[in-house]
Amino acid sequence: MTTIISGTNRPHSNTLKIAKYYQKSFLKRGQETQLFSLESLPDQFIKTDLYGNRSEAFQPIQELITNTEKFLFIIPEYNGSFPGVLKTFIDACDFPESFYNKKACLVGLSSGKYGNIRGIDHFAGICSYLHLNVMPLRIHISSIKMEMNDSQDLFKEDTLKFTAEQVDKFIAF
Repeated sequence: MTTIISGTNRPHSNTLKIAKYYQKSFLKRGQETQLFSLESLPDQFIKTDLYGNRSEAFQPIQELITNTEKFLFIIPEYNGSFPGVLKTFIDACDFPESFYNKKACLVGLSSGKYGNIRGIDHFAGICSYLHLNVMPLRIHISSIKMEMNDSQDLFKEDTLKFTAEQVDKFIAF
């Protein structure tokens, strides 16, 4: 199973819009995916699901992660890196079974010029520690607000080309 993770808990985020775009891209290729937004984390998970604790509310999330073989992380730039809630989420998941020897694909996005290059590199370091195998092709979508049309889909020809290539390679990965 492939799970797409929208890497922020910000309501109505561009990250979730791009995650939904990728989900549609997989579906066009006959590939079912699960979509998990960090907006869906339990309100108190910082108090209830770290350091070996597990709440009833987090258990279905943990089951989703444990049963996932491939992860597509959509990661926005926050302060030159990635959102702290994404790291906290990773820390809350059981180790090693959540991510060990599984596969990942990374997409960075930002409202600025560089598409979260630094944040994706930071996150890739964490993936290495977890033994989460990252596909080499990483996409960085800059100026995200100018990349989406009124339907909240990507529309620029070069971005469509690169995201399609990434999806095809991730299916084969």
